Amino acid sequence: MKLRDRLGAIGDGRERPQIPTSAVLEALFLMFMGQFGSLNGLAQSRSSPFWSRRLGQRLPSADTLGRVVSGMDPDRIRELLRDFYTRQKASKALPAPMHGLMALVVDGHESTSRDRRCCAGCLERQIDAGGGAKKTQYYPRYVGGFLVGKDAEYWLDIEPQRAGEDEVAAAKRLIERIHRHLPRCFDVVVADGLYSQAPFFRAVLALGKDVIAVLKREELHLTREVRELCDQVEGCVLPGETGSERTWDLKDLTLGEGAGIPVRVVRRIEKTIVKRQRTDQEEEITHEWLWVTTIEKARLPTGAVVRIGHRRWAIENEGFNQISNRWQLDHVYRHHPVAMVLLTLLGMLAANLAQTFHDRELKPELRARMTLLHLVALFAAGIRLGVECHGASP
Repeated sequence: MKLRDRLGAIGDGRERPQIPTSAVLEALFLMFMGQFGSLNGLAQSRSSPFWSRRLGQRLPSADTLGRVVSGMDPDRIRELLRDFYTRQKASKALPAPMHGLMALVVDGHESTSRDRRCCAGCLERQIDAGGGAKKTQYYPRYVGGFLVGKDAEYWLDIEPQRAGEDEVAAAKRLIERIHRHLPRCFDVVVADGLYSQAPFFRAVLALGKDVIAVLKREELHLTREVRELCDQVEGCVLPGETGSERTWDLKDLTLGEGAGIPVRVVRRIEKTIVKRQRTDQEEEITHEWLWVTTIEKARLPTGAVVRIGHRRWAIENEGFNQISNRWQLDHVYRHHPVAMVLLTLLGMLAANLAQTFHDRELKPELRARMTLLHLVALFAAGIRLGVECHGASP
């Protein structure tokens, strides 16, 4: 079934009869595909004949689009994201890396903050207002799940962080939902230092999955123990390296007090030479990494732990950075708790599809001279000029 037909099947019937849900969802999806940036930006193209041919009616106003989407169910967009993954997996478009483990990278992200509450979905915090005074800041925040394979990355889902809870609690709900619907899509959960705590590890282990998390909290007993052990043993040079790196692989350690979890810690020191632009002088920079994992060395060698640990940055570089700067998902399109989640999911679906179309559907010669940004610009120009984009339309 085509995506436009799947979008048309979503809705709860609470919208006005003269405004089909299918038209609203398709318009919003095309808003992300064309990177219009906002509902008002999309409404600037209402006069284009593209909409009457595509939707069978004139494009609804920005207020109508926002009102209708606030009454929809985000879980139906989650179904489309899962369907996208299933189709990519079936077409062999998502191979596992050489070590054989698919990684689900989780991390928190917040959109633009405000000085006044916009809706019930916003969290609040106290910030310094100057002169010793404090003021309340409001912001939406969610945890994203980013699937990382050999040479492709896809968004799977998000979970809003609720008032009074931390990021880890939202991440647990996210991982459990992904596992419930796609139990075999990932083998290991990869996260930053906030997640290096026993309750999170237990929750993931209970699902039959493993964890790799950054270990950087100096107050943890495990961190101090690792540093003491590394001082007693010289690090090794992994095969294929030049000798400027040193790696330690420590087993039989425990995360958490009391009945802790048996873990393994990989410590990595990397030295690089950088040339300062201002002084034209070379300087040696040392980076230290600590990763704590539940995976035994017989299953995942030391070098593979290092590679997966570094791939955690995929959710920042190829994930949040792309959807924030390229797909404008840091913009709050509609200040409503349901609309914010649904539109973020819809934007992630558009990002998945656009990247896949560019990487897999375009011929190498065309892809070499046409970036994804240029392709999206052509798509948006077609909407504004009333040109039907048959080749790229969902």
